[in-house]
Amino acid sequence: MIHINEVAKQTKITVRTLRYYDQIGLLTVSSKTEGGHRLYTEEDLKKLQQIQFLKGMGYSLQDINDMLSDPKWNWSNSLKNQLVYIIEEQARLKSIESSLRELINSIAVEGGDDHLAIQKLIRLSLNHKSRLKTFRDSMFSDKEIELWTKLPKMSGEDPDSLEWIALIGQIKRHVNDNPATPKVQSIIRRMQEKQLEDFNDDEEFINKLWDIRKSSVQSEELGLYPIEKEVLDFLERAYEIYISSVQDSSALQGGES
Repeated sequence: MIHINEVAKQTKITVRTLRYYDQIGLLTVSSKTEGGHRLYTEEDLKKLQQIQFLKGMGYSLQDINDMLSDPKWNWSNSLKNQLVYIIEEQARLKSIESSLRELINSIAVEGGDDHLAIQKLIRLSLNHKSRLKTFRDSMFSDKEIELWTKLPKMSGEDPDSLEWIALIGQIKRHVNDNPATPKVQSIIRRMQEKQLEDFNDDEEFINKLWDIRKSSVQSEELGLYPIEKEVLDFLERAYEIYISSVQDSSALQGGES
């Protein structure tokens, strides 16, 4: 006979849990000491192993009790049903994970304004996914839809998405500054570099996407994260300054040569 404290030590299961298993009839001990401490046999320990094994598969304690107490239990059907449940639970948790990442990234874009980020995501969540896809397919060619998949995702954890999110967040923090300042132009330069890296400088697609971005209605219909008009206007002015400076620099180099 093994004392409850020793069982807890060997199995890393708390004494409180072992007592609870006994109270609900899941693992009734074979004997007790004169002082009332529970004692376990080797068979009890084997059953405890089964309980922990099935618990690790996601079964509830009530399910485990039913399984171990019924000699005619259909293990095959039970395991198949549990597998279906686990797969569905994984999908649910994956969806929650995506939502959490989306909210974390949205708060980063909004400079820590969690209330604004939540309100924007709630608004986006009201759009039906099938309607979004229908609208997207009507707006873009097959080639452009392929480029569309490379757009940064608010729920993304990939380096490209995270960098775009950080760049937008930086721009929002400078929206009241002069768009010609070196800091702003440095951000715009990196955006331009990423644009070339991600979209191969497909000017037609980029221009179409920008026109959609400037329309709050179309942006929402496509499920794009809402960006305020003042931020978009600031970005446009900053880009114009950047492009003009690049052209002037090229013209100057051409004249020198």
